[in-house]
Amino acid sequence: MEKFLESVTAVNDVVNGFAWGWFAIILLLGTGLICTIITGCFQISHLKHWWGKTIGSVFHKDTRHNKDMGAVSQFQALCTALAATIGTGNIAGVSAAICIGGPGAVFWMWVAAFLGMMTNYSENILGIYFRRKNAENEWSGGAMYYLQDGLGSYKGMKAVGKILAVVFSIFAVLASFGIGNMGQINKITLNIQSAFFGSVNAPTLQGVSLVNWIIGLVLMVIGGFIILGGLQRIAYFAERVVPFMAVAYVLGSLVIIILHIGSLGAIFGAIFKFAFVPRAVAGGVSGSVIKMILDGPVKNGCKRGIFSNEAGLGSSVMVHSNSNVKEPVKQGMWGIFEVFADTMIVCTMTAIVVLSSGVVDLQTGLCAEGTNDATLVAQTFGATFGKPGEWFVALAVLLFAFTTVMGWSHYGSKAVEYLFGIKGVKVYKVIFVLMMISGAVLTSSLAWDISDTFNGLMMIPNLIGVLSMTPLVVKLTRNYVERKIKGSDVEPMLSFDPEIQKEHAAMVKEGAE
Repeated sequence: MEKFLESVTAVNDVVNGFAWGWFAIILLLGTGLICTIITGCFQISHLKHWWGKTIGSVFHKDTRHNKDMGAVSQFQALCTALAATIGTGNIAGVSAAICIGGPGAVFWMWVAAFLGMMTNYSENILGIYFRRKNAENEWSGGAMYYLQDGLGSYKGMKAVGKILAVVFSIFAVLASFGIGNMGQINKITLNIQSAFFGSVNAPTLQGVSLVNWIIGLVLMVIGGFIILGGLQRIAYFAERVVPFMAVAYVLGSLVIIILHIGSLGAIFGAIFKFAFVPRAVAGGVSGSVIKMILDGPVKNGCKRGIFSNEAGLGSSVMVHSNSNVKEPVKQGMWGIFEVFADTMIVCTMTAIVVLSSGVVDLQTGLCAEGTNDATLVAQTFGATFGKPGEWFVALAVLLFAFTTVMGWSHYGSKAVEYLFGIKGVKVYKVIFVLMMISGAVLTSSLAWDISDTFNGLMMIPNLIGVLSMTPLVVKLTRNYVERKIKGSDVEPMLSFDPEIQKEHAAMVKEGAE
């Protein structure tokens, strides 16, 4: 087993170097910047509008309820997307970014998130615009469809669009086993072990503690019950768990922040300082200093930011496309809120908790020797609340990570559906559930490295698709603004399919949207 894992690590390192090279990061940030500019900085210029249409409408009947059996409600789509995005990246991922890249990594997570709001917005409106019903009368949408029917509609690009759609789908399936399965289960196992079984000297099986095997088996059984029940069961589960877990974690973090309120100035000072200054370096050759900044806080902040909020991956669009919404831009605004909630709120809370722990020297930006980023947040909660604090974080990681697995099982299902049809989805779900136990026995670093690799590979074709469709993003946004914000009598743009466009346009005019 050791030799096999060493071989996997070596191959992954090579591929990861390409998937998360500077080309990919520039592509990610550049796409977000372009989408921000072409929409007139929508996340700021129409802040009041999108806030009111998303979290501000959460108690409206139309937002929470759904009569279409082939769809989920807008709120369920958000919760399922957040279930997949609010995961271990918000806890262990933020800790890792700070430990590896320093406090400045937090600043670059914010930058990636601010731009990522409009990347996610663009993905979602394209997903709704190019979606269609499958053989089971369920909505299917995602990057594979706007690559095939969007990019592929340009002269001479039909084959290119189709190839990129297939490549994206393959990477999405593989990523579902990485970010959506092994990486999450791995962090659940580590935190449960640390909180509840730290002093247990359990026997081993294949060189792995029996505790790991048992945790993996239990999660596999529970996960199988939910996943095999389909999207409706996943959405039902997410709708009830996600709001509770997010609020509970934020409140717990707020208590720690209030107790360390005197350190907030130094914490934010370190975040902004080390975003542009290398850790523990006062001078030196400018070229090497710039390289240290780029390879430290910038790269790690962007990587962990995208790992957390997934803007640019083209992943959450696959569940947003299942929404019962008719207006593409309306679901796009939920995408803006999704990134805001994930990174600007939850990740920021984690970052302040970590930086207030005393483990990170705010003067040098360096972590104390021997720091374990996987359990750092739990230790910080434990230092404040005692052993119950560690139990709370273990429970938070369990819920965060487990709901991520549920959400990603749907993403992988949609990618498999595109590649092999509905019949292939049933086989995929069984394999996905069985693979859950692998995350419990893999090493932490390998599980995260594999997740990082497939994230990057999945991101590239998706961003090519988004960039190629920016003229359509502008048209859809302007069309919505003219009708819904300025009140002009303009024909709505709702779908690339003439039949769906006609049906939805009639419903929108009748006030059903």
